[in-house]
Amino acid sequence: MAKQRKLAKNNVIRHLITKLNPRSPISEQYRTIRTNLQFSAVDGEMKTMLVTSSGPSEGKSSTVANLAIVFAQQEKKILLVDADLRKPTVHYTFRVDNRRGLSSVLVGETTLDEAIEKSDTPDLDILTCGPIPPNPSELLGSRAMEKLIHDASEHYDLIIFDTPPVLAVTDAQILANICDGALLVVRSKQTEYEAAQKARELLDPAKAKLLGVILNDKEMKKGSNYYYYGGN
Repeated sequence: MAKQRKLAKNNVIRHLITKLNPRSPISEQYRTIRTNLQFSAVDGEMKTMLVTSSGPSEGKSSTVANLAIVFAQQEKKILLVDADLRKPTVHYTFRVDNRRGLSSVLVGETTLDEAIEKSDTPDLDILTCGPIPPNPSELLGSRAMEKLIHDASEHYDLIIFDTPPVLAVTDAQILANICDGALLVVRSKQTEYEAAQKARELLDPAKAKLLGVILNDKEMKKGSNYYYYGGN
């Protein structure tokens, strides 16, 4: 992804450029990623996808939020789930209530329908993290999690999970075993090659197909041209 720090100083809403400026070149890049993901799933329907990174601060959460928006802009029914039960951010990004969410549903404190929040983007619903639990890995690998995915799949075209970095904890690997696809985000000039390679090796044994890698925060050289044709 092209460098977008200048567009976004100290404001979480900065990451939602696909909503604020859907005609921008960066938004066009997100739509290109969406198209490539759809092509990668040509041999079978993709209902669940997780987005992770090798380490922290690689742009994973802003990437997953913008991807969820561009999928919803395609008039697909999308559920974005904050499965980072350690350092959740989705509720900040979309400014929704986090007093109940994924963790609340998994321990049976509330129902999935009650925990889901509507976003201000049509066709995009949000399931925040909820109260941070003491045992995230156990919750994500539970039968309750499998049931949640099964139930949500009946109402949504695509469920997208924001997960913790894969090298930090096992949560992303656990979810990769019950998702259809995985997407890895790396940051230009920050993510080390060995770390990205190790992250890939950890995701390979999982059921989820590694759909690709997004290079985030790439600084464009002078003369790099973007092209945009009108329309959605």
